[in-house]
Amino acid sequence: MKKIITMPDIFKNPRYRGKHVILAAGKIYTAKTGEGAAEILKKLEKKYPDITPEIAYLPKVRSLILWM
Repeated sequence: MKKIITMPDIFKNPRYRGKHVILAAGKIYTAKTGEGAAEILKKLEKKYPDITPEIAYLPKVRSLILWM
């Protein structure tokens, strides 16, 4: 049986640090920039119109996040 991938699984994996991560249809897509992530989302919207993807940016380990 194939394991279902979840966002908490992705958050635990250091491989995705510093990237925009999109989880849709059981697959993980990554982009280095927000523009790249937007392009992936457009393609996914056409390919999977009924699925709502999960999107997150995972900062690098020692990144400072400004919260306003």
